[in-house]
Amino acid sequence: MDKTPLIFDIKRYAINDGPGIRTTIFFKGCPLQCPWCHNPESFSSKTEKMYSSAKCIGCQECIKWCPNKVCELTSDGIVTNPDLCLLCGVCADVCPTQATEMSGRVMFVDEVMAVIKKEITFFDQSGGGVSFSGGEPLLFPQFLLELLNQCGQNQIHRIVDTTGYCPEETLLEVAGHTEHFLYDLKMMDSAKHKKFTGVGNELILNNLQTLAKTGRIIDIRIPLIHGVNDDLPNIEESAAFIAKLAGPPNRVDILPYHNITSNKYSKLGRIFHPGQMAEPTQQRQEEAVAIINKYGLDARIN
Repeated sequence: MDKTPLIFDIKRYAINDGPGIRTTIFFKGCPLQCPWCHNPESFSSKTEKMYSSAKCIGCQECIKWCPNKVCELTSDGIVTNPDLCLLCGVCADVCPTQATEMSGRVMFVDEVMAVIKKEITFFDQSGGGVSFSGGEPLLFPQFLLELLNQCGQNQIHRIVDTTGYCPEETLLEVAGHTEHFLYDLKMMDSAKHKKFTGVGNELILNNLQTLAKTGRIIDIRIPLIHGVNDDLPNIEESAAFIAKLAGPPNRVDILPYHNITSNKYSKLGRIFHPGQMAEPTQQRQEEAVAIINKYGLDARIN
């Protein structure tokens, strides 16, 4: 995909997306559809409308100003006819409580850089920088590389947070302009991976091996979900795979699943189906850390 991406969020003063204080840029669009993802608005690369009935005060400004008259006040709050909505964003612009929001907007490289540069003082003082996340930023290599190059020219530390599902040549080109990666490793069984995310994991595993040979710093992130991938054989196999990667010992972050995404599904007008997913027990989290550390890796619960 080679077009100007949509940005659905910019988080300033981020402390969980790499070292120091960071600004995290969230790209819209992802080749995976992980049901545990906390950002379901990142799945689609297109603009989406989000509505929160809890924030709505029934002022009807959206109804008044909607150019196509597709908004209607009901007992469940504002309902939009999706077949007629042009996603123009007028309803969001006039909403006084931000009950209606538009997820995803076009931002050009200079606009994004203007936001990033405002935080350089905090980056310098904390050892931070900028993190590019999503969605999947590697879906938009040309745009991402322009940002990475400009950050490099301004001596801003760069992190790319990726699923690893991209062409190898794209990953290597981006690696040439990135100091640090956050790399997701969901599970080792490809058929199971495809069942839950929509794609197999062969490309992801191969790309991780390739990336490790570049010597870049890689923090591997394992989302731990009961009923999906917290079984001990998968954790053992994951640890063994990571331990064989080239380069220095890798940090492994265990990210326990928390069922906090249902509200966002509601805002998007979707129904959240957790299925067999559940939060892992504290004991299983600690067992996962112990297994991974046994392989000489630095594992921690994040």
